[in-house]
Amino acid sequence: MTTILVTGGAGFIGANFVYYMAEQYPNYKIMVVDKLTYAGDKARLEQLGERVSFVETDICDEQKMDEVLNGVDWVVHFAAETHVDRSIAEPGPFLRSNILGTETLVRLALKYKVKRFHHVSTDEVFGSLSLDSPEKFNELTPYDPRSPYAASKAASDHIVRAYGETYGLPYTITNCSNNYGAYDSPGRVIPLFIANALQDKPLPVYGNGSAVRDYLFVTDHCRAIDLVLHKGTIGKTYCVGGATQKNGIEVAEAILKILNKPAGLLQFVEDRPGHDMRYEIDSSYIKDELGWQPSVSFEEGLAETIEWYKTHQDWWTPFAERMTLLRESTNYRGNA
Repeated sequence: MTTILVTGGAGFIGANFVYYMAEQYPNYKIMVVDKLTYAGDKARLEQLGERVSFVETDICDEQKMDEVLNGVDWVVHFAAETHVDRSIAEPGPFLRSNILGTETLVRLALKYKVKRFHHVSTDEVFGSLSLDSPEKFNELTPYDPRSPYAASKAASDHIVRAYGETYGLPYTITNCSNNYGAYDSPGRVIPLFIANALQDKPLPVYGNGSAVRDYLFVTDHCRAIDLVLHKGTIGKTYCVGGATQKNGIEVAEAILKILNKPAGLLQFVEDRPGHDMRYEIDSSYIKDELGWQPSVSFEEGLAETIEWYKTHQDWWTPFAERMTLLRESTNYRGNA
C-alpha cells in the first residue's frame, strides 16, 4: 500500500487534492499535516471521515515531523504561508514556513528514503510579464520574484532542487497559476468576489483592474499533480496553467453576470504595492510529456464554483468572518 503525506492538506488546494486522490486511489493511505492557521480548516476534510488520518502540527516542528515521515512513501508538499498581501504586511512567517519548513521536510524525506517528494509551487516565482508582451512563463523562465511571498516560494524551489542535486532527493516540482474552485479561502479574489456579491457587498478591484492572471480550475491542477506523481520524471519541473487570462474587471463582471447582480457592485480600490501586472503559463511541456491539459473552461469552472458557494454558505460564512478579523488586525486586505 502506498502511503502519501499531504502537507497543508486542510488548505484550499491541498484539501481538493486529498479528495481527488481518495476517490482515484481507494487503496492508498493518505495522511494530512496542517498547522490550521488562518488558511487551514479541518472542516474541509470532514466528509472523508476516517479515510484520512490528520496531524495538526507545524512543518517546522522537526521532532513531530520526524515521527510523521517515518514510513511515508510519497510527500506532496502544499504547506505554505500564502497571500501576497499578507507577505507584504508581515514577511517573517513566510520566510520561516516556506523556506525553513521546506528544508525540514526534504531533510527528513532523505532520512526515511521517501520515494517521491513533490513540491507544489507557483508562477509568481517568475515575476511579472508586461500586458502587451507575447511571452509566457515556462520551465526555463529565470526566477524574478517581486514580493516576499514569491521570494519565499522561489527559495523553497531552490532548496528542493539543491537537495536533489546534492543528496539525491527524488523530487518533482509543479509551478501552477491561480487556482479557483470549491473550498477556496474567502480572502482570495474569486471567492471574495463571490461571497461579496452574494451579500450585495462591493467587489474590490485593485488599481484600474488591468492586472491579468491565468486561472486554473483546482480539479485540473489535482489531475496534473497526479500525473506527475505517477508518470513524471524525477528531477523535472512542470508548469501547469489554465490557459485562461482574465483581468480583475473581467472576473468581477463574470461573477456579477452569473449571479444577476448589478454592475455597480464593482469597486476600484487602492492598488497593492509592487503589483505584478500579468502572469501566463505555457503548459506545453506537461502536455507533451504527460498528456495533461485543462479539461474545464473558465466559464464552466466559474459557474460550478459559484454554485458550490451558494450551497455551502455554512462553511464560508464563518471563514469569511475570520478573514475580516484578520484584515482588521493587520494591513492585510485580502484579494490575493
